[in-house]
Amino acid sequence: MAGVIQIKDIAAHEGQEVTLRGWVYNRTGKGRLQFILLRDGSGQAQCVAFKKEMDPDEFEIVRSLTQESSVIISGAVRADERAPGIPGGYEIGINKLELVQEAQEYPITPKEHGTEFLMNHRHLWVRSNRQWAILRIRATIIKAMRDWLDDQGFLLVDTPIITPAAGEETTTLFEVDYFGENAFLAQTGQLYNEANIMAFGKVYCFGPTFRAEKSKTRRHLIEFWMLEPEIAFCSLEELMDIEEGMVCYVVAQVLEKRQQELDIIERDRDKLKAITPPFARISYDDAVARLQALHAQIDDPAAKEELAIEWGEDFGSPHETALAEMFDKPVFVYHYPTAVKAFYMTPVKGRSEVCRSVDLLAPEGYGEIIGGSERIHDEQLLAANIDEMGLGREAYQWYLDLRKFGTVPHAGFGIGIERTVAWICGLNHVRETIPYARLLNRKYP
Repeated sequence: MAGVIQIKDIAAHEGQEVTLRGWVYNRTGKGRLQFILLRDGSGQAQCVAFKKEMDPDEFEIVRSLTQESSVIISGAVRADERAPGIPGGYEIGINKLELVQEAQEYPITPKEHGTEFLMNHRHLWVRSNRQWAILRIRATIIKAMRDWLDDQGFLLVDTPIITPAAGEETTTLFEVDYFGENAFLAQTGQLYNEANIMAFGKVYCFGPTFRAEKSKTRRHLIEFWMLEPEIAFCSLEELMDIEEGMVCYVVAQVLEKRQQELDIIERDRDKLKAITPPFARISYDDAVARLQALHAQIDDPAAKEELAIEWGEDFGSPHETALAEMFDKPVFVYHYPTAVKAFYMTPVKGRSEVCRSVDLLAPEGYGEIIGGSERIHDEQLLAANIDEMGLGREAYQWYLDLRKFGTVPHAGFGIGIERTVAWICGLNHVRETIPYARLLNRKYP
């Protein structure tokens, strides 16, 4: 008797009596033979109820089980290659069943449901196979990122969620009342990371970030998760090496550890297997030239207007998609115009209209997943930028102090978890990449 086990470990208990605790994903059968597809969070297993092998009252319970009823099932594990499940190939011959709770009529059925209906029932939708698989892949992506950074000598240092000043665009701040004073929900932990590297050399933070951006695109969330490394004595070129190494490791870990989940969501693994170094590196100048050449070849007026761009403009989603589709791997675009980037980015020597910045665009049309730069380490230049943008020195005085006491060249980046999950899973919208999406028109459930 093995006692209580998880379904993911079922193969190790062939021929043994085990107990499973979980929920009825589906029930089929007729008369004296009933089949339960049971899920327990780790996987799914077929459980077979044969009337003559069970207590009559318990068998009657099996016959009336509703979808998502919670049960405790005991029986012998036997191999059967026909048995459905995750991982499948094994089933339980039920000899005992305890009903924990009989579920009411479940609102999510095998029939087709609209997106709004499913999002309104997200608290239940996460139980479905596809969502289960996506969120398990998300967990693996996050663990892989942190493992890689930890192994490379980075230290996790937590940064505040409530901040006194903007880290990025002042127009996308969520303002909060901080005991009668203005404060904001963090857009980034980067500014604090720049302080932390002076103590630890290489750090990263990981947590939720907030942007009050009134966008309804498939790439935007109001609340999303960012992992942000920062490195002392680091150049832009070294930063790209770090990003490339981490992304390749993350994809390899998903391929190794989440094969069944990738099968469930029907992800083309060959596209992920192609994610190996090196990644192409092109300048913003080159990227604009490529886009303008593509624009000249387009006949459709609407598509032509969407892709139009002049030097100095920031890329929108159509531009990022078009650029990324030119490569079968992620591509770095570096040296963006200073005017479209944040105030803390180092200008290119001899060309102040361009800064030492870089975005990593994912292939298959997924666009930017990482943004990074070399940070200004000159106090006077940084102060001038703060003044020019009208940000106010008072809120940034502590940030300017970092340039007075042992300043060094440094760089860092932020990688959006949800956009990365969308790309690796091949999803059309970021709303499926996070357990409970916060969108412009959605704060429930």
